[in-house]
Amino acid sequence: MPALRRRLSVAARSAEHRLNYSTVRLPKFLSAFRIQSYRFQWGSDLLNSWAFEMETLILGWFVLVTTDSPFLLAAFAALTFSGTLLSPFFGVLADRVDRRAILIILRLIYGALASAILLLALVGTVQPWQVFVISGIAGLVRPSDFAVKFALIADTVPTRDLHNAMGFSRATMDSARIFGALLGAGLFSTLGIGAAYGAVVGLYLASVLLAWRITPIPRQPTENSRPWTDLKLGFSYIRRNETIVAIMALAFLANFTGFPMIRGLLPALARDVYAMDETGLAQLIALLAMGALLGSLATATVLRVTKPVRMMVIWLVIWHLFILLLGLFSIPMVAGVVITVIGLAQSFAMIPMSVLLLKITDEVYRGRVSGVRMLAVYGMPMGLLTGGALIEWIGVPATTVIFGLTGILTTLVIVARWRTILTT
Repeated sequence: MPALRRRLSVAARSAEHRLNYSTVRLPKFLSAFRIQSYRFQWGSDLLNSWAFEMETLILGWFVLVTTDSPFLLAAFAALTFSGTLLSPFFGVLADRVDRRAILIILRLIYGALASAILLLALVGTVQPWQVFVISGIAGLVRPSDFAVKFALIADTVPTRDLHNAMGFSRATMDSARIFGALLGAGLFSTLGIGAAYGAVVGLYLASVLLAWRITPIPRQPTENSRPWTDLKLGFSYIRRNETIVAIMALAFLANFTGFPMIRGLLPALARDVYAMDETGLAQLIALLAMGALLGSLATATVLRVTKPVRMMVIWLVIWHLFILLLGLFSIPMVAGVVITVIGLAQSFAMIPMSVLLLKITDEVYRGRVSGVRMLAVYGMPMGLLTGGALIEWIGVPATTVIFGLTGILTTLVIVARWRTILTT
């Protein structure tokens, strides 16, 4: 009974919060923006994503040029997700305290670390090892940002508007890969790393200011439970739900075989296969993001997703099919078309996955489930290191074929193993 009363209390408080802030009249395709708290969070997420994408491009190119090692490039990119194993503990924290406060603290940390690189750049002493150390520290907390922000969206947005909210939330990351990448490349190539990082720090600070305006939702006090007990309860809850287990497996696969070739290893593709410089790399990132942005906006506005699981599985297969093709063409125009389709497939696969996970998860477990879901991101550094080693051993084209085939076959194995997911 106490647990039931706690759930009812949380649900009532959440419903009251939504009614209080759903006062702005907007078109139906912008339904999530009727909520004031979501508008501020969306703006904060957008600026945070822009700053992150600028850092990714600037430092990735810096590491590749100064070390001339695809493996070290992959190792640098893997550091971004070094804190994935901490995400479940942040999830427990997000179920116990104000999620808005956690989000603000995380983004203050990003701004402080970016300021350290800015200071090193201004005095002209930036070295690869310094970049690795600072990026490693940022990577300890960055994966938890995703878990907290998605749980916060589910707190403030009614279930009927969740597809709309998650589509536009995904669009913040996709647009950042267009404008953030182009802005970062432009500033880096013309004014140097110091000016580029001045813009990065400014974006992080603006993101914190907007996050401060998000409406805090107090968490229900826990009944003398320990964090470790809460974490074990979260894992037990996940094990009992086969749909959640299958989603976790597919998310890990997407991070292991889908994302590495189009994120951390893309500079190697741009330089070694397409003979591009940092401007060409930025254009590839922009095309990838353009496809993903179109997919996010379509999912948020015009698509009626009645069978999210089937949509997710079909587009995961298409995504990996085009990963397979990515390294087989040296013509930049063909590569641009392939990478745009990959971006579209990425959104059509990952948005239904995120929405479904939030919908089927009990509110009191949402932070922990989101935190455990971020463990799947640990597939990214594993895939990056594997891909970097394979590129140095057998080259880019063979590596893309291996990643593409592995992704397609493993997707089919997961669906066959947890077949009940198709009925969700």
